[in-house]
Amino acid sequence: MDPAQLFAKAKEYLPPEKLAIVEAAYAYAYNAHDGQKRKSGAPFLEHPLQTAVTLANLQLDASTLAAALLHDVPEDCNIPVAKLEEKFGPEISNLVDGVTKLSKVEWKREVAATSQESQAENLRKMLIAMAEDLRVVFIKLADRLHNMDTLEVLPEERRHAIAQETLEIYAPLAHRLGIWQIKWQLEDLAFRYLDPQQYRDIARMVSIRRAQREGFIEEIAAVLREEMAKAGIEGDVTGRPKHIYSIYHKIRKYAAIGRDFGDIHDLFALRVLVNDVSDCYKLLGIIHNLWHPITDEFNDYIANPKENGYQSLHTTVLTKGTTPLEIQIRTYEMHRMSEYGVAAHWRYKEGAKPDLHFEEKISWLRQLIDWQSSLDSKEFLESLKQDTFSDQVFVYTPKGEIKAFPKGATPLDFAYRIHTDLGHRCIGGKVNGRLVSLNYDLKNGDVVEIMVSKTEKAPSLDWLNPDLGYVKTAHAKEKIRAWYKKQERTQNIERGRSILEKELKRLGIDVTNFEELGKELGYEDVDDFLAAAGYGGITPHQIAIKLAGEPEEPLETPAKVAQPTKTKSSGIQVLGVGDLLTHLAKCCHPVPGDDIIGYITRTHGITVHRKNCINIVNEEEKERLIDVSWGEVADVYAVAIQVEAYDRVGLLRDLTTVIAEEKINIISVNSQHKEDVFTMYATIEIKNMAQLTHILNKIMGLRGVINATKAQYTQANISS
Repeated sequence: MDPAQLFAKAKEYLPPEKLAIVEAAYAYAYNAHDGQKRKSGAPFLEHPLQTAVTLANLQLDASTLAAALLHDVPEDCNIPVAKLEEKFGPEISNLVDGVTKLSKVEWKREVAATSQESQAENLRKMLIAMAEDLRVVFIKLADRLHNMDTLEVLPEERRHAIAQETLEIYAPLAHRLGIWQIKWQLEDLAFRYLDPQQYRDIARMVSIRRAQREGFIEEIAAVLREEMAKAGIEGDVTGRPKHIYSIYHKIRKYAAIGRDFGDIHDLFALRVLVNDVSDCYKLLGIIHNLWHPITDEFNDYIANPKENGYQSLHTTVLTKGTTPLEIQIRTYEMHRMSEYGVAAHWRYKEGAKPDLHFEEKISWLRQLIDWQSSLDSKEFLESLKQDTFSDQVFVYTPKGEIKAFPKGATPLDFAYRIHTDLGHRCIGGKVNGRLVSLNYDLKNGDVVEIMVSKTEKAPSLDWLNPDLGYVKTAHAKEKIRAWYKKQERTQNIERGRSILEKELKRLGIDVTNFEELGKELGYEDVDDFLAAAGYGGITPHQIAIKLAGEPEEPLETPAKVAQPTKTKSSGIQVLGVGDLLTHLAKCCHPVPGDDIIGYITRTHGITVHRKNCINIVNEEEKERLIDVSWGEVADVYAVAIQVEAYDRVGLLRDLTTVIAEEKINIISVNSQHKEDVFTMYATIEIKNMAQLTHILNKIMGLRGVINATKAQYTQANISS
């Protein structure tokens, strides 16, 4: 492959003596890889060359470009790093060595390693490399980008695994480092392999209406340019097309509110680049005078930059009456930073001014490196995906200090971020001077004040319940678990046994052998299992899902936008065969995960019961019983629940509202009062055991609720 593109791009910003280093590295790599081919049949040198071109587009320094060209030499050409050091010096050889070490831990098997342990180990290695020199990760991101671009030659299973890891780890990492150019390309390429049909459909829909949208954008841009000229503001106004994965998320958002692709008008946005910050705000005023702004769609990332350093004004206005259009306003310098992120720091090393705020921009990385070694694989991945790679909200302490949190963080997360003891002793929170619940979602600009107990106080294990939403960050969860881990082991075992017995009874799950259950969840010793339940290392929710045999959902895996057709099929298989007439018994309300058996009725097909249903236990005609199992796909299952609560005004309304908010249908409700206690019996339709435990936990969080359980089955005729 001709290296002219690389040299031409590098020549735009590198002085001749630095360009000579890049040329020497290319010549060395050319000789080292001579005769080698990639799996696609292309010359091997194409890969390091394209990796270097990507980095040259980011205008990275000569050492990074040279290391990119040489990064496969030690592993694929059996040339030791020491040889490279002799030729190119320690800076370049150290970069190559860092990339080589990362490459060695990534794919240990023919099928890509996707387990939490493997992913966590890869990421720990990457953090160490990042701590030594961030440029190692820039090279790795560029390396991954070209590998994604040529992924079609690999087996489907491996393509899917690599694409999934790219979407979960590498694209968010590029976003966190502020490198937009690489981030959106990684997302689109990963989406293309994870859901190729959806990718093609969106690309086709975008192409069909492209000319119409581009004409609309240019018409609005012309109006804006004219107004800028009148105001004496110099700048560039251009259309900004959204990439495929971004459109996919917008389609899902619109589908949730009953709108389709044709309703999406902001597939293109306007970007305006001006000379200084004052022009940004002047232009914002002009835009809001021209078109009506949508209040909730305005963000000032200039006054409150994102943690990756991104700065811009975002506003959405209604043009031509009802057509929404997103407009971004930023300076040329802000735009350069949004494209290059922290990678821009190395461009300055070629003789321009240094980036004085560089250490501030990577403070999140330093913090993560400091405490990642104390976390196990699951906690580490959770931290990285939730705390580090998620959308941010910015809130203030009472003293005016700004703190960044992942979107959805709560006052408890805030308390634990300030100080561990503040979190343990937290009894309430105030936001903007008003008392709020501890599971309140913090919003941008909130001023947060924590109320604490005057005495020592233990954190509540309920704070770890994901359905109650008290803490969202891995940092806070780890601190709560750590407090309970320090307690006496015997206390944790007793507490764990009590928690499990209560939760399993509440769900109507009959488990008497905790030793077998512990082994299913990876604990060889039953006491270790019970202790983990006691300090929050494993939650009853996780156990319920395991018992139900339901796989955990992967993070951010693209799903089909179209809603599945609703079916009333029970999903039951009789003797391994589906599509037979079956219905679920009203006496015991079996749900997925229950051990079930069929009863052959005389006129209504097969009734499915729980095996421990009293009607089955007492059935005399055993020959009418038949083996049944849960099928692969089912819609909803009727299950009876029982709620006991102290009576108060609005209680029934609150109960039904919580159920309705979860989009769960209520088939029937009846209630009774006894003294001051209100008891509600309801039959609801759920999809699986996970949804049942989720809704019961939500109900338990309501004021005055004493208990919420799966109702005990009632006596009924077996042929029902």
